[in-house]
Amino acid sequence: MLETSARLLRMLSLLQSRRDWPGAELAEHLGVTTRTVRRDVDRLRDLGYPVESATGTTGGYRLGVGAALPPLLLDDDEAVAVAVGLRAAATGTVTGIEETSLRALAKLEQVLPSRLRHRVDAMQSAILPLTGPGPTVDPDLLTALAAACRAHEGIRFGYQQRTRRVEPYRLVHTGRRWYLLAFDLERDDWRTFRVDRLDSDPQPGPRFTPRPEPAEGLHTYISNALTASPYRYQATVLFHAPLDIVAEHTSPTAGRLEPRDADSCLFHAGGDSLDKIALFVALKGVDFEVLAPPELKDHIRALANRLTRASRDG
Repeated sequence: MLETSARLLRMLSLLQSRRDWPGAELAEHLGVTTRTVRRDVDRLRDLGYPVESATGTTGGYRLGVGAALPPLLLDDDEAVAVAVGLRAAATGTVTGIEETSLRALAKLEQVLPSRLRHRVDAMQSAILPLTGPGPTVDPDLLTALAAACRAHEGIRFGYQQRTRRVEPYRLVHTGRRWYLLAFDLERDDWRTFRVDRLDSDPQPGPRFTPRPEPAEGLHTYISNALTASPYRYQATVLFHAPLDIVAEHTSPTAGRLEPRDADSCLFHAGGDSLDKIALFVALKGVDFEVLAPPELKDHIRALANRLTRASRDG
């Protein structure tokens, strides 16, 4: 009986780790026959877990949506991540989630082993959240968008007085704002949308087959979309320092870094104020050259003159 119970817990953990499991693959992971897998699936169903099965030559199983939330199995790292995330959510940018986060956190910490509780406390004691005014988003909206991304379901929503039909792929959190990365069907191109600017609840659309990623990759595309393309000025700066040194002091949302050689790297960023770009690159603490735009050099000279005047005695 103990062996069967342990195997059921292992199967439940596997079903929660990814969306679909072929029966033969489950059997291989558990070291049993496919017939035993079928019996164990029936036992999980008797316990209230909505395990769905697919017909066909290979067969398969997935953990479906039930009438109530069944117990979840978390490994040590997952439990720590959830606890820290719930604590942070109390002061985050998701509207109205503070109280529910604390309730969920209380339930989780009640059953956390002491070794994990010490890890959570150690991480939390080192975090000092400094929150300020800024846009917030509805947790139900984030949940709906995340579900559409996961299920590859198209959605329709209002955005800047227009109706957009998109294929959603990723939610991006920059620390200040939430963005949706999606393929815009009207423009036939990839786009990022600020979630706080969606002016209507997303309406479901047809399922879609995932497209190939943008040629430069999702990470590079998102970085460009959030740090350069929305702005009036586009700047390219050559830093005379290795990329890993400059990256230590550069947020991914501030601009995009790319290596040039072992001793230098390029920085691409956008902004509506050349003065702000000039100050940002000047404070990196390394030598640099402005490659574009030419007028940025004039702003850097003006900044240098102001700093020189401010540093004079008397």
